[in-house]
Amino acid sequence: MANNESIAHDTLVIGAGELGMAVISALLEHRSSENERLSVLLRPKADDASDPQATMLRSMGLSIVRADLATDTVKCLSGIFAGFSTVICCTGFVGGLGTQCKITEAVLNARVKRYIPWQFGVDYDIVGRHSGQDVFDEQADVRSMLRAQSETHWIIVSTGMFTSFLFESSFGIVDLENGRVCALGSWDNRLTVTASEDIGRLTAAILAHRPTLQNTVVYIAGDTFSYSQLADMIDQRLGRSAERILLSMEMLHSDVAAHPEDGMRRYRLAFARDTGVAWDIGGTFNAEQRIAVMDVPTWLMRH
Repeated sequence: MANNESIAHDTLVIGAGELGMAVISALLEHRSSENERLSVLLRPKADDASDPQATMLRSMGLSIVRADLATDTVKCLSGIFAGFSTVICCTGFVGGLGTQCKITEAVLNARVKRYIPWQFGVDYDIVGRHSGQDVFDEQADVRSMLRAQSETHWIIVSTGMFTSFLFESSFGIVDLENGRVCALGSWDNRLTVTASEDIGRLTAAILAHRPTLQNTVVYIAGDTFSYSQLADMIDQRLGRSAERILLSMEMLHSDVAAHPEDGMRRYRLAFARDTGVAWDIGGTFNAEQRIAVMDVPTWLMRH
């Protein structure tokens, strides 16, 4: 582990990718005092001075903490986390299986006052274990760890799928270039998505909410739709009818069996559900607080 700067700061954001930067930007906007200091945990760099990302983050007023989530021990990570009252994990499944449990164990051992884990996704209470995606199973384990203790308060922000991931070519659901939409399991199955920018804004709003939210799951949503409705939206975007392809459960299971090492195929199977991956917008935090968010047509227009 590389040397760290002073960590006498209130909040630590783990990761500065798509979500991490969105959360950091929103926290800076919500900051009411210079005493509410913010740090970000990044991977170690051999030459820290030439790291453009670190330079940019420092220019925004953040301090940099260096750690390797994959190789540093739980004890080492706990020593880092103990310097913060709030830890927000914005690094997801790229760390590999077991990383989220490791981070959570370190946070709990450090007795961090408040923790937002990487649960920015589906309703893992409903999805449960044996979903077909190992990292989904681990998320259920993280929830069990949090609920088994009382010293660290936690907030789970359920976002559904990131809107950008819906249009990821390797995911294979929407192909705008070739005018194609695939449905997972059924055209009637629904999906909730939220843009990363909105996740950042809403996470900051959830942290700032009074009375304080704690030990609870908070649902947010940018859009909720069936695959049939998604195809209609793509038709409108393209100005013509997109090709519609149904990926049945039998096809998805066969695909995973033939390519067990392929994470994207497992994701398609895990999302091919009629429960746990979608919820009505009316009951979400953003709807209740009347916070405007991006639906799919708006996201397409902006991106």
